[in-house]
Amino acid sequence: MSKQQFQGMLEEKGIQLSPQQLEQFDLYFKTLVEWNEKMNLTALTEENDVYLKHFYDSISASFYYDFTKPMSIIDVGAGAGFPSIPIKICFPHLQVNIVDSLNKRIGFLEHLSKTLGLEDVHFYHDRAETFGQNKDHRGRYDVVIARAVARMPVLAELCLPLVKTNGTWIAMKGAGASEELSDAKKALTIVGGGEVVKDEHFQLPIEESARHIIIINKTKPTPKKYPRKPGTPNKQPII
Repeated sequence: MSKQQFQGMLEEKGIQLSPQQLEQFDLYFKTLVEWNEKMNLTALTEENDVYLKHFYDSISASFYYDFTKPMSIIDVGAGAGFPSIPIKICFPHLQVNIVDSLNKRIGFLEHLSKTLGLEDVHFYHDRAETFGQNKDHRGRYDVVIARAVARMPVLAELCLPLVKTNGTWIAMKGAGASEELSDAKKALTIVGGGEVVKDEHFQLPIEESARHIIIINKTKPTPKKYPRKPGTPNKQPII
């Protein structure tokens, strides 16, 4: 996806990028490639691949969820900033928070945020399991978002504790998402009364790979025991 295709396809979805926003995406790409030479951030370094599989793919969540209102977002396991930083560039008013377990990645994100001139963005170095038990963050966010972090039964335990009651969890998944969602029914119920609002599926342009945007409403507070100790959700998922 060229930069021109990227801009045009977003316009078709009602997202008009200013010259400043286009410059921010260009700087994002250049910073990502530069830092990727000294630490492993992404396997994709070709410009067209980054614009399609990282930038456009991240922003696709906004095709199915309204980010135009003021809200606080926490991105669990964002890696090199996906999906929350591309969403933040498109919707600058958002309060964006990122938690990631690798301090080197947090260092990159802090540098990236300064380079792009982003405001109201906060980064936390922590495991999602311990972060979800932190009273300063537990049940505090309007929206929790995660992209390609873990299977749905595991992800439910990592994400739902951070969402406000009646808040939203957005899971961005690829092929096999419907099966994962079926496996996650018990975890959704136990960890926060998670109700699936919609499972939107589409094909990523050009390469036509499967994508799912799963939107879940949290209907009740998370029991105190969740999330469990680091590593436990992955080893013993609630199924």
